[in-house]
Amino acid sequence: MSGLPGARTCSRPGEASDLKSPLGAKLREPLTEARFQQLFGGAEQERELLAEPRWSGLCRLWKLRARSCSGPGAWRLLLARLPPLRWLPHYRWKAWLLGDAVAGVTVGIVHVPQGMAFALLTSVPPVFGLYTSFFPVLIYTLLGTGRHLSTGTFAVLSLMTGSAVEQLVPEPLGGNLSVTQREQLDAQRVEAAAALAFGSGALMVGMFALQLGVLSTFLSEPVVKALTSGAALHVLVSQLPSLLGLPLPRQIGCFALFKTLAAVLTALPRSNPAELTISALSLALLVPVKELNVRFRDKLPTPIPGEVVMVLLASVLCFTSSLDTRYNVQIVGLLPGGFPQPLFPNLAELPRVLDDSLPIALVTFAVSASLASIYADKHSYTIDANQELLAHGASNLISSLFSCFPNSATLATTSLLVDAGGNTQLAGLFSCVVVLSVLLWLGPFFYYLPKAVLACINISSMRQMFFQMQELPRLWRISRMDFAVWMVTWLAVVTLSVDLGLAIGVVFSMMTVVCRTQRVQCVALGLAEGTELYRPLKESPKLLQVPGLCILSYPTPLYFGTRGQFRRILEWHLGLGRGKETPKTNGPPDAVAEPVRVVVLDCGGITFADAAGAREVVQLASRCQDAGIHLLLAQCHASVLGTLTQAGLLDRVTPEQLFVSVQDAAAYALERLVRGQ
Repeated sequence: MSGLPGARTCSRPGEASDLKSPLGAKLREPLTEARFQQLFGGAEQERELLAEPRWSGLCRLWKLRARSCSGPGAWRLLLARLPPLRWLPHYRWKAWLLGDAVAGVTVGIVHVPQGMAFALLTSVPPVFGLYTSFFPVLIYTLLGTGRHLSTGTFAVLSLMTGSAVEQLVPEPLGGNLSVTQREQLDAQRVEAAAALAFGSGALMVGMFALQLGVLSTFLSEPVVKALTSGAALHVLVSQLPSLLGLPLPRQIGCFALFKTLAAVLTALPRSNPAELTISALSLALLVPVKELNVRFRDKLPTPIPGEVVMVLLASVLCFTSSLDTRYNVQIVGLLPGGFPQPLFPNLAELPRVLDDSLPIALVTFAVSASLASIYADKHSYTIDANQELLAHGASNLISSLFSCFPNSATLATTSLLVDAGGNTQLAGLFSCVVVLSVLLWLGPFFYYLPKAVLACINISSMRQMFFQMQELPRLWRISRMDFAVWMVTWLAVVTLSVDLGLAIGVVFSMMTVVCRTQRVQCVALGLAEGTELYRPLKESPKLLQVPGLCILSYPTPLYFGTRGQFRRILEWHLGLGRGKETPKTNGPPDAVAEPVRVVVLDCGGITFADAAGAREVVQLASRCQDAGIHLLLAQCHASVLGTLTQAGLLDRVTPEQLFVSVQDAAAYALERLVRGQ
């Protein structure tokens, strides 16, 4: 039953010399798992571990934890939790300080207009974007492990936070609010945004305590890129009312993008010509400057600060022409100087914001960890995913006390920091100095800044996210499954909402992993003549197949989802099932395939097995025993072998049927077939 079309077959088992010929010279005796452990000293340790009581193992764990309370242990813990203690003593002051200073100042200059712009996207006054560009950056500098990571306001998080804030604190239906009512509404929304930052930060700190940094692996690269690209489209559409000067309420929930487009098209005749002109001129300056910065990245000593130039020009134009009073152009207004008074978020609001805090926390960690990994690989250093959880969790948790909204690493400013010559987290301190100077002294200069300019800054900052769609043709060529994950996530984000799109993308990505394990086929192996190498028979017709010997490789985890497939494939190859058709061969019509007498199951691809999968192997061993087939298992992983043993495998097979490699098992099988003849 194990024959394969086109495969060469060795002589009949009756000819002993011919049967041995594929192996060539015998180099050593076949090694079983038991013999291997006996020779290399692992058996005694394994018996000791198996015999050790569980409470004894717990005692050893507590002793290790107790050692960390000693002086050296406390110092190692401090080094792990405060990364500057590790890299600051080795800081190359002459080579790196100038680059960090220039990069930090450059990023700080960009943080000012972007922070105010993203604050409007979050539905809070612009000054709170400056707070979010200061406190989180300072905290991440002390706790983060990404040397080239720039944190602060991020458009995707601002969009998610703004939608949640609008839902928690909706604007009254009338819309015509007095100055006092507007201030009260803004104060309530600031509290809601700070509560979201507190909730997401608390969740990330809790994830750090549980050492759940591994969760970043569940947010695959196609999911993260599709999420940010789809969210960029939401940002673009949400800024259309500000670009056109239309006082429209913000749409939230599913299909918000289409609702906003419909509302904008309906109200288009009522747009403000002055704000429309300002928006057109701003985009005409910002978009080409962004393109120049990208195309001449290597030739420019530092990127052109197009946002700063636009802010200065627009503020001067609005002040000299009195656009706010003559043409009703919305301006930023007075930015309060200094810092806000520390205020603990209202704990009564936390249960209401937890549903929105969870996706915000996941997006924060996913984007930040993936961005940090990209630049860590590029510059040959490593990051600690669990420490990143602590850094971003503490950044959100502590900054929420100063009325900051959720923050994370940002794509645009991180790229800007690297291009400007940043080398370490010290650049974040120089960035904080720039933002601090605006908060303390330069705030009044932004009084006449039109809000339409901030909307244009929001849109121009999405350039990098929109251009991620250029990777789709390449992704299609590499992996159709990843392309499907990208498209499903993007469509869900655009059609429904960012948080629902994230959930759908993660679930669909996990489903593709399960589907891939379902589609894996068990492969029959053959011997390359003159070697000890066993390769899939379908790769070449020159591979040898010994009559009566079937060597199978099952290259996928064995769990409840694949146990049925495993059973059907093994029944087909070994002829154990009823009503199974014999595979056709290229031989004569009257040729009869010799029944399998020895089967070697290569378990090297079975990375894990659950209870259902282990029981399936035990049942296979029992059925092979009843059918007179000698079952041999090769290169089982230690964890898989332990699971099989606990399921009762050694009640059906002997330790002499467990081998360290396919070559050892095949050599033993050949000798057994020869002796049987």
